Amino acid sequence: MTEPLEKRLEKAMAELQAAQEAVARTERELRTASFAALSSDRAVRATAGPQGELSGIEFLENKYRDMSPQELAASVLEAANAARVKMNRHVMKAMAPFAEPSSDVPELKGFELDWERIFGPEVLREDDGSARGGQTAPAWRDALGAEGED
Repeated sequence: MTEPLEKRLEKAMAELQAAQEAVARTERELRTASFAALSSDRAVRATAGPQGELSGIEFLENKYRDMSPQELAASVLEAANAARVKMNRHVMKAMAPFAEPSSDVPELKGFELDWERIFGPEVLREDDGSARGGQTAPAWRDALGAEGED
């Protein structure tokens, strides 16, 4: 025997209210979130703000003094991109529960988000690319010669 319509509607409204409160809490948390990442050469730390924007750059241990402009630029871009990807993954994790189907209201099937389309393909890749454990030079380093020149 199925549940009366009024009871199902009451459950759906309670779940909707709980979801609205959870979304508001998540939005408040995300507005203040930030993530930092180091470049692979550990010369630069970049911080990404709540919308993935670059909110901070630190040049560590004066390593930049021994770097060519191209090497420093590559380190900054690498760290900034890594911080942005961390922030995007945090957003994905925080928002994922709101896309899932309802366990209490079977009519609420949930929906699928195309995270790759929203944030770009790197957000779905493993943190280490494909070579965890094996230290490989970042792809951007391949374009630089020994002196950091193209």
